[in-house]
Amino acid sequence: MKSVLTFIFIILFSTFSVAQKTLSGAETPKNTEGINAREKTTSVKSDRDKPPITSYKIISISNDTTYVDTTLSIRKDYAYNYLRKDDFELLPFSNIGRPFTELGYSFDDLQALPRFGARAKHFFYLEVEDIPYYEVPTPLTELYFRTVFQQGQNLDATFSTNLKPNLNVSIAYKGLRSLGNYQRELTSTGNLRIGLNYRTRNNRYFVRSHFATQDILNQENGGLTDRANQQFIDEIEEIQNRASAEVRLRNAENKMDAKRFYLNQYYNIRPGNDSTQNGQIRLNHIMDFTDKEYSFTQASSTPQFFGTPFENSDLNKEVEYQNVSNAMVLSYYQKYLGRIGFMAKHSNLNYGYNSTLIEENSIPNRLKTDVISLGGTYLKTYKGFKLEGKALYNITGDYDGGYEVHGKASTKISDSLQFCARLDLSSTAPNFNWILNQSDYENYNWYNPDFDNVNTQNLGIEAKSEVYGRVSASFTQIDNHAYFGFEEAPEGSATDSLVRPLQTDLQIRYLKVKAEKDFKYSHFNLANTVMYQNVLEGESVFPVPEFVTRNSLFYDNFLFDKALYLQTGFTFNYFTSFMSKAYDPILSEFAIQDFQKLESFYTADFFINAKIREARIYFKLENFTTLIEGNTNFAAPRQPYRDFAIRFGLVWNFFL
Repeated sequence: MKSVLTFIFIILFSTFSVAQKTLSGAETPKNTEGINAREKTTSVKSDRDKPPITSYKIISISNDTTYVDTTLSIRKDYAYNYLRKDDFELLPFSNIGRPFTELGYSFDDLQALPRFGARAKHFFYLEVEDIPYYEVPTPLTELYFRTVFQQGQNLDATFSTNLKPNLNVSIAYKGLRSLGNYQRELTSTGNLRIGLNYRTRNNRYFVRSHFATQDILNQENGGLTDRANQQFIDEIEEIQNRASAEVRLRNAENKMDAKRFYLNQYYNIRPGNDSTQNGQIRLNHIMDFTDKEYSFTQASSTPQFFGTPFENSDLNKEVEYQNVSNAMVLSYYQKYLGRIGFMAKHSNLNYGYNSTLIEENSIPNRLKTDVISLGGTYLKTYKGFKLEGKALYNITGDYDGGYEVHGKASTKISDSLQFCARLDLSSTAPNFNWILNQSDYENYNWYNPDFDNVNTQNLGIEAKSEVYGRVSASFTQIDNHAYFGFEEAPEGSATDSLVRPLQTDLQIRYLKVKAEKDFKYSHFNLANTVMYQNVLEGESVFPVPEFVTRNSLFYDNFLFDKALYLQTGFTFNYFTSFMSKAYDPILSEFAIQDFQKLESFYTADFFINAKIREARIYFKLENFTTLIEGNTNFAAPRQPYRDFAIRFGLVWNFFL
């Protein structure tokens, strides 16, 4: 890891490439929120004008374009964390890089094919949609740094440059190492991304591509023992030294390694006969080669927690997954009809283990299939409404009959009011580790080829106003919901209950309403986020808290002739009690449980944030009320919540 970081820093601060200062045929940005007020920057080495900051474009894979944003806001503070995004609906474990208890759920990424398991690892996994592409006139660098819990650091560094005005490349690395305060909770992750953004000068051919390699390692302590769990609740003095707390596992860890090559390219076969591109015919090719490996290792077995083992020492079981998909979209644009596309997709799926388990019923070692899917896309702007749609249906393969449908309508009613509505539908097999799993523990071996498809329907609306704030609501219905749960162990087993994959006949009906509104008086601000949830049916297998809130009261002002912008204040978080899921380290999944309720609690943080030129500096006293009240709160059953900590760091952009 040190060698990789050294390599990244050499690249970041080198001036090996000559930057181009002009852009030709640039796309019109779609989002101007958060643009820095200054239009030009001046080099400390010369007085020559630099390109405006609006020329430093960040483009998503869905072609949404924003600018580099060097402003400081309370929303930036919310996103200043390891995930680099707002974690309002997530409750963190005691150490950075460990899983989160989900306080709310979203269903806008439904798919027609089952996913790889170990979903708790995927909080830190960068999906295709998480990789940005750059179009910059001069080299651009962003450095993120933040302190962690004991012996480590968290760094995210990005460097992008243009080799030609129409050829941009980027390289980024995010690394984390944190020992944590409890025994056996070391986290170590690395995410390397290399990106390419290219278009021909005549704008006929476009390509965006990236390569990502990611490794996510966690030591697993299994949470506190029953004795230590009660000591934590009772605030016994001997457990105040967190490193001395008894944990259930002392020699276990799990790890996920992943590599992905992604290519998204399109060619305008017919460019169109006027400036509106009327009559344009486009061929789009999308290739995604993803390879993942997940393993659980343990030096000696613990049957009292996981049941009867096949081996008593050197437990090591690894599962491999490959998904090679190619999609072709042939689209036609007509100014009255919009852009209509026909899609054909082929996916080769390979999931499994290197051995077959022979018991009363043989458990195979591999699931392999080729899936052909057909569908279409649609894009149209009509009387101020932007209409988007995508549909895909599996016609061959082991998962034929699966489908996904996405529809979205959005409009800008006025300069200060925006509205959108979306519909997402899917029918797909449960994730692969529900269907097939092997382990060195007898109970964790199963093969469920007869599980029904999980059918999900999600309807969401959102309104955003500069005056009234932002409000979103969604209603989700799930049939054949698949989940992991604790079941009573067979007679004679060393443990009382064991984790099993289950599927319910209950129809899940889930309502979620979320509102955000900020108030400002002079230099004083109050930022509020409130979420209400109600599981109308199926709460026993789909637990969520009824209310989750976050409120920030802070002061902001410019100081020293506006050379420094300061924010300082308090952030309060609260959620109501609920029967949260429990974390299972063998599967790296969460399971429904009935042995420990997650009681409601609040946290309070004091922060000081400052902006000096393009640097944003963050200082925070996390959960400072525990210094007075103590800490008896949990992030999940047997998993204590974080104690008081002093955290600081920065985000800094360099424009060469």
